Amino acid sequence: MVGQGKIRAVALLVAVAVVAALVAGALTAKAGAGGGGSKGNLLWVQPLRDHPVHRLMQAGFMQRCKQIGWTCEIVGNPSASEFDVPATIALAEASLARKEFKAAGIYSPDPAIYPFIRRVSKQGLPVVSWHIPIKQGTVQGLTATTGTDPAAYARASAVAIGRRIGGRGTVAVTEGSFNTVENLVAKTFTATMKQRYPNVKVLKPQVEGFEPSAAISKAVSILQANQDVSAAFSTTGGGPATWAGAQRQAGKRLVIIGMDYVRQNLDLVRKGDVYAVVGQPLYEESARTADLLAALASGKKVPYSNNLPAPIITKAKLGKYYALLKRAGQ
Repeated sequence: MVGQGKIRAVALLVAVAVVAALVAGALTAKAGAGGGGSKGNLLWVQPLRDHPVHRLMQAGFMQRCKQIGWTCEIVGNPSASEFDVPATIALAEASLARKEFKAAGIYSPDPAIYPFIRRVSKQGLPVVSWHIPIKQGTVQGLTATTGTDPAAYARASAVAIGRRIGGRGTVAVTEGSFNTVENLVAKTFTATMKQRYPNVKVLKPQVEGFEPSAAISKAVSILQANQDVSAAFSTTGGGPATWAGAQRQAGKRLVIIGMDYVRQNLDLVRKGDVYAVVGQPLYEESARTADLLAALASGKKVPYSNNLPAPIITKAKLGKYYALLKRAGQ
């Protein structure tokens, strides 16, 4: 039989572990607009919380929350390389149990999180998703989305690379993971290249993953197996660093386009290691998410789809995005 002292000790350890998990998984921004009180609480749920791209999204959300007078909380598994939906849902449910929220933003690249969206909606909370295009009516409980058109920037990337390599050569394609959006981008890129530049060969997409050293090793193996590769296109935010590292290790010079204007990627474009990055509106779509959640929480109606542009950012266009990062505190 276990003694009462040991039971209390175990209970204390469990309590400490729960609190630590909540602290690790949740970040909160309190309203500060005009020095007034908060209009209420908004929740942001995002697996892979510590990934650089995700941190930029969160900066846009948090800053906009402060501007419009809402208290906003970010919840997600604390990792930059592991996309853990179950752990994130557990943290989100803990937040929902201890605090009253008026609306929730839920990052939804994986269908595994769709049932959670339904549960949150049934609790009476409007739900907005961002970055990942989701057709209206396909996810029960999803009120609105914001982001960009992946097919559009896939086509623009194919044209940019095709022009840069003079309509000839071989292009490698990698994805962070095989998922609905990245698969669409890779497929559209390949189809556009075939149509516009029939003399360019596009290799079958391969997964590079999210761990940097493993991703570079994967890209190097692609180059070793395909000596004629002259360009690379990555559908994920770590792609510029992946292919810049791979070309350095392989002693090659590639025309590289990847995703996202995080500082590391802009620096690679500035140094000439990467030709361009796709300007997915990470900060802008996240600020827009805050606006949509605030409107819905206030009883207003919003459009389901709220798309923003995603330009191809070459060296000549870097200034605007460095300024945006500075504004985001990054």
